[in-house]
Amino acid sequence: MFNIGRDGENHRKLSYMDKNCVGCGICVGVCPTESLKLGPIVPIARGLIDMDLININEDSCVFCGLCSVACPFDALSLTVDGIDIKKMDSYPNWEVESKIHRQDCIYCGRCYQICPHDAIIFKRDLPNPVDLVRGEIDIDNGQCIFCSFCADMCPAGAITIKNAPTSSNDLINNSIDVDLDKCIFCGICKRICPEGAVNVICSTCMHSDEIEDVEISGEALILESSCVNCSWCLEVCPADAIEVTKPFEGSLELVESDEKICKGDSCHACLDVCPCNAVEIIDGKSVTNLDFCNLCGACVAACPQDIRVLSRTEMKLRNVSSDSWKEILDGLLVGK
Repeated sequence: MFNIGRDGENHRKLSYMDKNCVGCGICVGVCPTESLKLGPIVPIARGLIDMDLININEDSCVFCGLCSVACPFDALSLTVDGIDIKKMDSYPNWEVESKIHRQDCIYCGRCYQICPHDAIIFKRDLPNPVDLVRGEIDIDNGQCIFCSFCADMCPAGAITIKNAPTSSNDLINNSIDVDLDKCIFCGICKRICPEGAVNVICSTCMHSDEIEDVEISGEALILESSCVNCSWCLEVCPADAIEVTKPFEGSLELVESDEKICKGDSCHACLDVCPCNAVEIIDGKSVTNLDFCNLCGACVAACPQDIRVLSRTEMKLRNVSSDSWKEILDGLLVGK
């Protein structure tokens, strides 16, 4: 992470957030002064080196902001007098978004579990089980032999048996308790008791009209600053509650030759650096699932065989009014 600044007619500060960086090298490609350099992304991704994915030459940087607006992942931010240029109408901005439609979300949590960047805030409020069941349970302490069959078999962990010596004699002080906040009145304790000391009545079905309907509430929110728009959340959502707009459209292919072939399991550099979990090794070859790929190009930069061919035909970067900037940014569109 770095923060560099320069004063002049106004104060400009360029900030780099390593936790958002995917090592794609887009910023390096658009920098007009070649002030940005991509670090050894494979050793960094593998945890062999502790350093930033991007390095900057502060002396040659002109604080133009091209790197900031070109980064789809908000890893770079240029501010002018404290205002982020991505919030200014005169600068380009990405029209990418991953969002959860709250009115459709059922709070199942699958998106939260699958997200490769922990970019989803998830909280689920379940109803109290006590409000959804009705019944009665009674244990005759005179008949109970405190064998603990019921406690061991209780699926809800609602029964507790205590055996302790008293302080006045050698007798054992036995007790059995049922936590009605946990009991589901299933009747297993009654069926397992060898002495018939347990009586259970489940009235949930009989009182079903009186019991509250099951209501599940919560919160599910995608953090834009951490999201890489991979669409894993979209894929697993059973309620069609998620919308994802990726930064690029295009293709990514593996083009081998007699001299250069995919090393698969012995290399797997592409798999290690992919921020989207879109790469896997199948039959000894690297395979990219484009449904989850955001076409960032990190795998292309990492491939030691130089056999990954990226073609971007469209990008969702809008409001590029400067002709010189448009010429540079169009360089990201390979294959257009």
